Amino acid sequence: MSRSIDRALAGLTFAAMLASAFPLAAADPTLARKLDLLVSAYPGSLAKHEDGAIRFHDGGSLPVDDGKAKDHAEKLAAGDIEDSLSQIYPAGPCETKPDGNFDPGRIRSDALMMRLYGKSAAEVEASLVPVNWFGKTLRVTRRQGAAAALEKVRDELKAMPEMKVFLAPSAGTFNWRRVSGASNMSVHSFGAAIDINTKYADYWVWSGGKPGRVAQYRNKYPMDIVDAFERHGFIWGGRWYHYDTMHFEYRPELIAIGKAAGVSACR
Repeated sequence: MSRSIDRALAGLTFAAMLASAFPLAAADPTLARKLDLLVSAYPGSLAKHEDGAIRFHDGGSLPVDDGKAKDHAEKLAAGDIEDSLSQIYPAGPCETKPDGNFDPGRIRSDALMMRLYGKSAAEVEASLVPVNWFGKTLRVTRRQGAAAALEKVRDELKAMPEMKVFLAPSAGTFNWRRVSGASNMSVHSFGAAIDINTKYADYWVWSGGKPGRVAQYRNKYPMDIVDAFERHGFIWGGRWYHYDTMHFEYRPELIAIGKAAGVSACR
């Protein structure tokens, strides 16, 4: 049995504990259940959901559904909260080849991300803290526990020195920008994403992909790395049809929803 699978079987992770608060059958959860887990994933900012809106502790709110019917490309370009939860992310220490237009987590609500992390580069930068990543200092947001979660990933991977070559040098964390060639914001803008060593990276655009036509999926990173990130609340761009294998972003709600739904990359 591999080291990652052995760890996956041992104990409850953060995401599993969230999921256990709202036990579900092995099926796509209702939107209400997904919203329960979203609120639980960000307890410092989100208070509850009611009447079709997410309520914040500061008294503000955001609608869950903007009322617009969207195809996949439109969800990627301008997703609302409901869109961002519409695909179930399959975590686990096993590699899967993504189906067409399967991009769980790549669909995001910019409005929600800005409420969680900051509405401008200056506001995000005010919450960045240093994280030592295998000899290099990276700037990561402390909001929502993202920096602390990345430190847990690092500490776990330090016990696997053979993985360092894939992890460092990092290609970066904070960078206020839009997704390349798109209109929506990158999670790097919020200091809640990391790209690892690009020497081993595969990216759908670099492979000659075009919108609506993605080149054959490839991955060179060991799944032990993916497993460590996922168990601390990060999703992997290698699970996307529009794949980006060097990319990890902190989205604990998606890990928890997948666990609650009984979805696994190993099934």
